[in-house]
Formats: sequence, structure tokens, C-alpha cells
Amino acid sequence: MSLPKRKKNTGDTPKPRTVSRMAAVQALYQMDLAGTDAGDVIAQFMAAEAAPAAKLDGEPDSEVETLTSLEGADTTFFADVVKGVVRRQREIDPLVDQQLRTGWRLVRVDSILRAILRGGVFELLERSDVPARVIINEYINIAKAFFEADEPKVVNGVLDRIAHKLRAKEFEAPGEGG
Repeated sequence: MSLPKRKKNTGDTPKPRTVSRMAAVQALYQMDLAGTDAGDVIAQFMAAEAAPAAKLDGEPDSEVETLTSLEGADTTFFADVVKGVVRRQREIDPLVDQQLRTGWRLVRVDSILRAILRGGVFELLERSDVPARVIINEYINIAKAFFEADEPKVVNGVLDRIAHKLRAKEFEAPGEGG
């Protein structure tokens, strides 16, 4: 099974947590499609940590690469996101379902988009050390790496609405609320 494509970074080297999030989304995608266990997927990514990123089709392509290793990643953060999504999925999925358009369920959403939303919601639930706006922005950027249509807007809308519910204080204007 090949992983989805992502655009090559043309600027600075991505931050370790950015790389971790991208890898976590790809691991969640792999788990969703292949029914792979979280521990097995984490082990596969960890084993490939020292390996260079491989091209999807084997042909040189300066615009597209796939992340098949955790090179440059915060491996603890990566594993925390993957394990956390699995651990809290029964809580995460209904939160996302409530924010989707009427008639749409998370199970009808593209697998990679589902992985992006689950990763973002997990962080909003458990990673209070990361500001909600940072989480939303990071997952919008991941969506942009995979999609060129409306999916990044969906990620923005869903995560923003959930963030306002879960972390309302972060969105209050100075002097409000108390």
C-alpha cells in the first residue's frame, strides 16, 4: 500500500511537531485503510526513522514526496497522537459528526480527511500545552498538502467549531469572561 502524496517543503525545514503530525495522519490513514494495529504502525514508522523518504512511484519528482520515516520528527509526540486518537476515538468521532453538514457522517468522509480531523480533535482534547489556533493551523496545512479543493476549509470549520466548544477561554477577548 502506498501512502498519499504530500508536497515537498520548499522553504525552511519543518518543525519536529509538524513532521510528527504529518506522520501521525499518515499512520492513522494506514490504520484506517489496512486495519493495521496502532502499535504495528508506530513500530513501522519508528523502524523507518533512519531511512530516507521514498518516492511513491520510484520516479524523480521535485514537487512530491511521501513521508515514510520520522526523520526530523518528535517521535514521542507522533506516538502520543496516534495512540491518543485510538484511545479516544469513541469520543472524537461524535464530536466531528456533530460539526459536519447535515446528512454527512465521519464514515462517509475521505480516509485521509478523517485522519486529519481525528488528529486535530485529539490535540484539542488532550494537548492543552498547544494553543488551539496552532493546532487548527497545523492541520489546515496538512490538509493543504493532500488536497487542493475544499477539504482544508472543512478542516478549518470543523476544528474551529470544536475548539470554540472545548477551549472557549482561548477565544475570549482580553477582559472578557472573568
